[in-house]
Amino acid sequence: MEAAGDDPHPRHDLSHRRTGPADRGPAGRAQRLDGRSVLSAVRAFYLDLAEWADDDPARWGPWAVRCPVNASDVSHKKDRSRRKSRMDQRTRERLPVLPALVSWVETERARTAELLCAAETTQPGALFTTAGPPLRRTVMKTETTGRVWAEHPDGGRRRDLSFEEHRGFWTWAMVAVLRHTGVRIEELTELAHHSLIQYRLPDTNELIPLLQIAPSKTDAERLLVISPELADVLSAVVARIRAGQTHVPLVVSYDKNERVYNPPMPLLFQWRRRLENRPVAETSLRKYLDHALTALGVKDTSGHPMRYTFHDFRRLFITDAIMHGMPPHIAQLVAGHRDINTTMGYKAVYPEEVINGHRAFLARRRALRPSEEYRTPTDEEWAQFLGHFEHRKVSIGDCGRSYDTPCIHEHSCLRCPLLRPDPTARPRLVQIRDNLLARIAEAESHRWLGEAEGLKVSLAGARAKLADMDQITTRRNQTVQLGVPAFTDAAGRSSTNPTQRRHHP
Repeated sequence: MEAAGDDPHPRHDLSHRRTGPADRGPAGRAQRLDGRSVLSAVRAFYLDLAEWADDDPARWGPWAVRCPVNASDVSHKKDRSRRKSRMDQRTRERLPVLPALVSWVETERARTAELLCAAETTQPGALFTTAGPPLRRTVMKTETTGRVWAEHPDGGRRRDLSFEEHRGFWTWAMVAVLRHTGVRIEELTELAHHSLIQYRLPDTNELIPLLQIAPSKTDAERLLVISPELADVLSAVVARIRAGQTHVPLVVSYDKNERVYNPPMPLLFQWRRRLENRPVAETSLRKYLDHALTALGVKDTSGHPMRYTFHDFRRLFITDAIMHGMPPHIAQLVAGHRDINTTMGYKAVYPEEVINGHRAFLARRRALRPSEEYRTPTDEEWAQFLGHFEHRKVSIGDCGRSYDTPCIHEHSCLRCPLLRPDPTARPRLVQIRDNLLARIAEAESHRWLGEAEGLKVSLAGARAKLADMDQITTRRNQTVQLGVPAFTDAAGRSSTNPTQRRHHP
């Protein structure tokens, strides 16, 4: 690709995208995570032209040309690996922060509830004090239904204590349900009073509370066991939305995926707005979660304020569950995945997890092997171990037999295939070969035919070892010519000089 200054119509790098003035960096570009999708569209267009030309050559034949995007350019294998790496890194950053976030939302819920309760028992214009600085309940000119306002005694911006308590409670409820269940955000907003069911164990007659998740993405419902912590959260939610009534109010929600209005249902995540109950909006929950993280003041590795998405809680739940012993196939059913590979893709891998798993494997392997193999060797055993390698050195090379094994060829090194000849010992091997030739001639002159036959076998081994030495010497002294790469221009002309390459726009 040519430089942008040489081309009147510069071609932008697909791995980056233009950014706006607010987040534009020095180069005014940001990394594009879906660049290959553009290449896939271009390749599909060229392949469609080729197919149309095959069906109607007269019309589409002139437009059918070779596709400039090959199959390797649109391969998403590396993109999937990089995406998995980014998600794992994101999970590893946010999992240690989760306890701090849970502690903050619990504290904020208790603080705002205490503040609102103290303000409601105070007359307008009077001061009241809680754990924080003293506040004065604001005297309103007009009556505000269901809202309590307060302000600092020295002046300042008024605070809506009713809204702060409302935000603190629903932030706490949202974080608690997401981290205890790992449900999707659309499943969270569709939780109804009918989702709380019971199951009695046939053996012990014990009641197990279950949470029924309505079909959403995979069109398959599932049941989750309600832990004691989650039961406290759900009971607090039910008590709040009942508001002293005997039943949970029915509300009509809108399904943004199906684009239809659902029938009236006793949703758990609903709140009072003006004169009616309305379902909780995802945008409001998103703002409440961002407010909690901003108040917590946590930074990510890049130094920016850390941000959670609703799906981050799902990844954190699956990772924490598998790390604490839940079998992956059970985690698949709890998460509602059709494929176990999807569940394992959500689970982040930690370095200490790999180290601990490897150490556990070594411990199991050591338990199966004799214990005497893992004791400290004595001085005699260590000397014997070093002496084995000293005894493998022979006059024309090194012997490659295993440790603590005898020579199976009775030290006939010329005939042994385990001998690794040393090229520097070639003169000595030539001397041994000449000596063998003389001894063979002597044996044949005295009619020692058995002696001559054995010497000929040794002579064949000596010649084979000489050939091995020559091959080793040739490989060590050989120079490989890599050559100069040839470049082909658009007209098909080849040039071995890179400076002679012509640029075509």
